[in-house]
Amino acid sequence: MNDGTYMVDVSLSGGTGRSSVKSPAELTVSESGMTARIEWSSPYYDLMIVDGERLLPVNTDGDSVFLVPVASLAVPLDVQAETVAMSEPHLIDYTLTFDASSVKASGGSPLSWIAGAAFLVSAAAAAFVIGRRIRKRRQHA
Repeated sequence: MNDGTYMVDVSLSGGTGRSSVKSPAELTVSESGMTARIEWSSPYYDLMIVDGERLLPVNTDGDSVFLVPVASLAVPLDVQAETVAMSEPHLIDYTLTFDASSVKASGGSPLSWIAGAAFLVSAAAAAFVIGRRIRKRRQHA
């Protein structure tokens, strides 16, 4: 994958099943590797452990957000996350699974989407007109 920012579908399993992560997640690819921006459905996660590395949230307001190193999109990533939502902090085991087939370049503006849709409509109209002309020629031949 080329260096850049992408979006990738991600699912979460493990824990109690009450937590989730935002999907799709932003995936940044650079010379140093891949990093996924994981946003939890709760503001009460204060630590993640990924491959033995302790990660702290990158935000102070809203739901907890972590920048998680990702070695491969093809292999589920076992992580631990500490929640402080209960009476005392608990470290919970989770698995993040990335859908490599869903990767799309990020940053496309709505205008570029509208331009693409307009092109498709124009191409369909042109194909219709050409098809009609071919049918008329065949009828007169």
